[in-house]
Amino acid sequence: MDIKEKVVQIIADQAMIDPSDVTMDSTLEDLGIDSLGLVESIFAIEEAFDIQVPFNANEPTESDFDISSVAAIVAGIQKLVSEQAS
Repeated sequence: MDIKEKVVQIIADQAMIDPSDVTMDSTLEDLGIDSLGLVESIFAIEEAFDIQVPFNANEPTESDFDISSVAAIVAGIQKLVSEQAS
């Protein structure tokens, strides 16, 4: 399972929907994920990939991590994973 598939799976689990219903253009809001769900998703992603996501739950708009769409989240996770590997 690659990073994209894993992130989509985590987001789908959080939204309680089928992974096939998650598109790269989807926003978390589109998928019915609220701020608590976002935090839980970030924790699950951190655990799955053993990374630290630069995300502040108290100031989500101030974070360096782009959560504007599923594609942005996947890109951000891929970058963090590759940085950790180097």
